[in-house]
Amino acid sequence: MSGKYLSTHDQPFCKGCGHNLVGSAIEKALTSMDTYDPLDLVVVTDIGCIGIIDKQFRSHTVHGLHGRSAALATGISMGLTDPSKKILVLLGDGGATIGLQHILEAARMNINMTVIVHNNMLYGMTGGQPSGLTPMGFRTQAMPDGRADHGMDLCRLVHTAGAAYARRFYALGDFSQVIEEAFSVRGFSLLEAVEICPSHGVKYNPGKKLDELTEPAGLLPVLLENRERPEFAWADRKVLHSLFDSVSSVEARFTHALKGKVAILLAGSAGEGVQSTAEILATAAMSCGLQVTKKGSYPVTVGVGFSLAELIISPGEIDFTGIDTVSAALVTSLDGLKKSLPRVSSMTGGSLFLDSSLEKPAVSAETTVKDYRKPLGARSACLLAAADFVLQSGIIPMEAFLDAFAASRISKRLPVEKLQAALEQL
Repeated sequence: MSGKYLSTHDQPFCKGCGHNLVGSAIEKALTSMDTYDPLDLVVVTDIGCIGIIDKQFRSHTVHGLHGRSAALATGISMGLTDPSKKILVLLGDGGATIGLQHILEAARMNINMTVIVHNNMLYGMTGGQPSGLTPMGFRTQAMPDGRADHGMDLCRLVHTAGAAYARRFYALGDFSQVIEEAFSVRGFSLLEAVEICPSHGVKYNPGKKLDELTEPAGLLPVLLENRERPEFAWADRKVLHSLFDSVSSVEARFTHALKGKVAILLAGSAGEGVQSTAEILATAAMSCGLQVTKKGSYPVTVGVGFSLAELIISPGEIDFTGIDTVSAALVTSLDGLKKSLPRVSSMTGGSLFLDSSLEKPAVSAETTVKDYRKPLGARSACLLAAADFVLQSGIIPMEAFLDAFAASRISKRLPVEKLQAALEQL
């Protein structure tokens, strides 16, 4: 069946999986409501069997990290200015367990969205391990004798948190009216569709029907409501939007001569101001009316090892934040050089600003080698290299860079005059 909202023909799930029934019921419910255009619907999924349904939808889809779909959906819902849009979260019991706090916070705030948890009582994609929602007595690969304690009651948890609507049902037959009812709720609604996995659940619980596995464990159908609670208010959204606008806006007070997009890589060591320098450079570019994106990367240990920042600066809109080709690389430590070397070595042009303590790599880029670490100390090496890059490249006026630096927290320990003096002595 090829529907208005999603194709339920050849769904990507195992034969006999309840996910197929939920997909078909979603299509039927939306078609019956006839309220939403396909592009009025935003579907958010994450890692797990249900996450592979994305391609079936004709709507907007967002695929996130394991357990983070509710958090992503919360951000999307709070960012919307049109209340006619519908946010739908699809995840498994594994994702719901991992992202339980996100679900509870969305329920507490009564965010306007519907969450459907496909509770097949185990992690289906990774081999059938038990989840936090696995009921007592249910057998899995890791618990061949059956779970000895009760799993969490998700519906009661979200109801207690403040969800407008929470319902558990068995994913059998036609339950599209249940989904339609949840979709009509203003505020947070959660559906827990109890299923059995044909690949792992049936294997370890042979001959058992769904109710025989769930009812003795107390995993029964239930409907819990807090319908009197108002949804997260649109007035509150306006306040949030105004806060975001005030934080992100930078007044364009300088001019620039940049003709096209440039991609800048800053590479140094943790604790040496790489991320702060990138923020200063980004702020300076925005103060010239330029569009900017920034991404940072560093090890999980944060305080040791490399620190990399990627900036894209452009006179026009930036549609993609990834950097294919580096225009300029600023490398100020051995950690930074080791981590960035593959990308620096692949540069076919552009410029490389390299600290003199480092061995010059074989690159096609025009290379400037100076002592960036000694004049102001290692802690400000990247900052000095960035100032030199601005001065040499003319990408933006030096006045804009120094103005952004003066407004940063770094200037509290390092006066602007000292930075200027060090720059002149290079």
